[in-house]
Amino acid sequence: MFQIIIFGPPGVGKGTQAESISKKLNLRHISTGEILRKAVSDETELGLKAKEIMDRGNLVPDEIMNGIVKETLANIDGNGFILDGFPRTLNQAIALTEIFKNLNFNDVKVITLTADDEEITQRLLKRGRSDDTRDTILNRLKVYYNSTSPVKEYYEKLGINIDINGVGEADKINEMILNKLI
Repeated sequence: MFQIIIFGPPGVGKGTQAESISKKLNLRHISTGEILRKAVSDETELGLKAKEIMDRGNLVPDEIMNGIVKETLANIDGNGFILDGFPRTLNQAIALTEIFKNLNFNDVKVITLTADDEEITQRLLKRGRSDDTRDTILNRLKVYYNSTSPVKEYYEKLGINIDINGVGEADKINEMILNKLI
């Protein structure tokens, strides 16, 4: 069973690669944004708590996100999963390691896509979303480096991180990832 986390800065292509890999390897693509929205729409206990917090304009706390991820992972079958958008903090990464242990997921691989800041900025500006201004992009990168970089270091210490250059054609990057996984 494949147990994959795809990781990297905003705009590096995590969603694109996760979607492609999930189709090629017949994996469940778990996007934390989607499972959060599903928990809210299904009115699960954690989903209702998350909705109440989001309705106030606040970020969903780690304990609730961890619980939603755990519920989702507990129902994985088939060839496995690729987790996209989680963890984002060291505390989430540590909690996720514990979840993996409890579920007997012992062969987790972390694919970290990398690209320089200018490449990421250009990609996000081309995307054309209203919130993708140069200033907001630079702020998102700063947040990524401050809160998410320790997650990469954590996975490197565990010996499960694989760096992949996220610059280039999506198909070529996908091929590099698959070569590291298979």
